[in-house]
Amino acid sequence: MKILFAIQGTGNGHLSRARDVYPELAKYGTVDVLISGIQADVDVPFPVKYKMYGMSFIFGKRGGVDLWATAKTLKLFKLFKDIRNFPIEDYDLVINDFEPISSWACKRKKLPCISVSHQCAVANKNAPPPESGDPMGKFVLMNYAPVTAEYGFHFKAFAENIFTPVIRKEIRELTPTDEGHYTVYLPAYDDATIVKHLSHFKNAKWQVFSKHNKQPFVAGNVSVSKIDNRAFIKSMAASTGVLCGAGFEGPAEAMYLNKKVLVIPMLIQYEQQCNAAGAKAMGATVIKTLSEKYYGTIGDWLENGKKITVNYPDITGEIIKKIVMKHAGDKMPVKKPELQTI
Repeated sequence: MKILFAIQGTGNGHLSRARDVYPELAKYGTVDVLISGIQADVDVPFPVKYKMYGMSFIFGKRGGVDLWATAKTLKLFKLFKDIRNFPIEDYDLVINDFEPISSWACKRKKLPCISVSHQCAVANKNAPPPESGDPMGKFVLMNYAPVTAEYGFHFKAFAENIFTPVIRKEIRELTPTDEGHYTVYLPAYDDATIVKHLSHFKNAKWQVFSKHNKQPFVAGNVSVSKIDNRAFIKSMAASTGVLCGAGFEGPAEAMYLNKKVLVIPMLIQYEQQCNAAGAKAMGATVIKTLSEKYYGTIGDWLENGKKITVNYPDITGEIIKKIVMKHAGDKMPVKKPELQTI
């Protein structure tokens, strides 16, 4: 059986989850990987057959998506051409993690496309809604990568076919400790802004991982390093708490490691507003921006924030088996019975 595993390349969460999903898919056939997007900082330990430009949202430096930079990077003619020319009919099963080229290619050819993503869980009516409505943001979320069946991941199993997060193996194998520092990853803010505000809390030790600066430096009680997967998870496992954007995998991993969690959703990003609502329901602290306005909340989190305890069992294999059997069971090779000798 030929399987296409199509992954969104904006942000790091999709690729982090793919590390555990790919080997489970590989149990059922030959897996070709498609990654589209230009905003990821995580490598993958498996071959990528198709690396495509796709359509990405560009992180800004002031707390949100940079709409102008996003507009400048759009290559709609190329996107439409890639959708039209992609050989989607060559595959028996298409597994899609919020990736637009494969999903629209399926829609164009009227072929099944199976979503295995966080986004479809966020869009579920039973998931915690954001504090304020965003009709345009919701429209984009619902139509960016159309699919024919949905299996989602969220902080909690809010509905049927919504499962607890895929916690990658390298996180599950860690032994959490508490060395007294706070791990920070805020890709939508520049280093100067982060250092300015975190320096206010002089009794806290901050280990910041930066998307914008490739040269490490120390400013008082704030150390800044370039984003590096191994260094980041080592810091997070040994931290007292984690301050991060309202993505999904980052907060979920921090919860799994039994840390205090403070999230700041990106501005003009509907999905992150939804994630913030879900994280808050789990016990995380949420602030709208990294600014003086929320110093009181940050200080209270440092002094009184509670560690979050969750139960996230390793059920990735069970989920993938369920999906494959339901949507491609008839394409599985039939084992011939062994002849018995008398």
